[in-house]
Amino acid sequence: MRFLIIICCSFSLLNAHAEALVLAVASNFNSTMKKLVEDFERRHDQQVVVSYGSTGKLFAQIVQGAPYDLFLAADTIRPQRLIDMGKVVSETPYVYAIGRLVLWSPSVGLVDQQGRVLSGDHFRRLAIANPKIAPYGSAAIAVLEELNLADKLADKLVRGENIAQTFHFVATGNVELGFVALSQTLVMNSPGSSWQVPEHYYPPLEQGAVLIKSNAMHPAAKLFMAYLQSRPAKAIIRNSGYRVSEVPMELDSSRRDLANIQEGP
Repeated sequence: MRFLIIICCSFSLLNAHAEALVLAVASNFNSTMKKLVEDFERRHDQQVVVSYGSTGKLFAQIVQGAPYDLFLAADTIRPQRLIDMGKVVSETPYVYAIGRLVLWSPSVGLVDQQGRVLSGDHFRRLAIANPKIAPYGSAAIAVLEELNLADKLADKLVRGENIAQTFHFVATGNVELGFVALSQTLVMNSPGSSWQVPEHYYPPLEQGAVLIKSNAMHPAAKLFMAYLQSRPAKAIIRNSGYRVSEVPMELDSSRRDLANIQEGP
């Protein structure tokens, strides 16, 4: 029942922006997407509305018929599942960003640059995103397993619904440290202390985007997808703490004129 209420509220919000391009975006990408939307709207006379949440919950909303135009997930698994279900136009997910995981605390000196703090007794709780619905949470569990600490730290784990809530737990001091997205820590006025986890400790955090299938596809949907591949967009994404894929998405010829993104300032 609660899930249906959330879906209905989402539909009401989206219907209020009928002319806008509506994006479903993984919460780790919040600050970066705000920069991208500002740049996109400056270049094109097109309003963009963004709904943020965990990849798993956004996926469930799309399956239930939420009227999103694009889905920018924090993995490629859910976008691929939507492709398999015939819910999207894209044939393969476009990897728009590759995320990086960090162990972070707002307390200076708490987290060492090798992550040895995890083996000690200098903290009571460790925040991670819910691994069932949030890819960054799954990555955090993979790190703990790689370090043979999953069992030892199981009772200390505090799970956020998504990576944004997880970051909030740590940033407010309610939890001493946590596994969050590198991009989230870069916007803090105080750097605190952190360990950038070696990327071979967890599966690649490839973040996939797909065009949602609908009876009337928004005319700017492919334009925004093409914008994600432009040099200005990739520069914003890279400067926000992500790596970017250099593999282009194939656009159909009828939309290539729309995809001619201006790359000036």
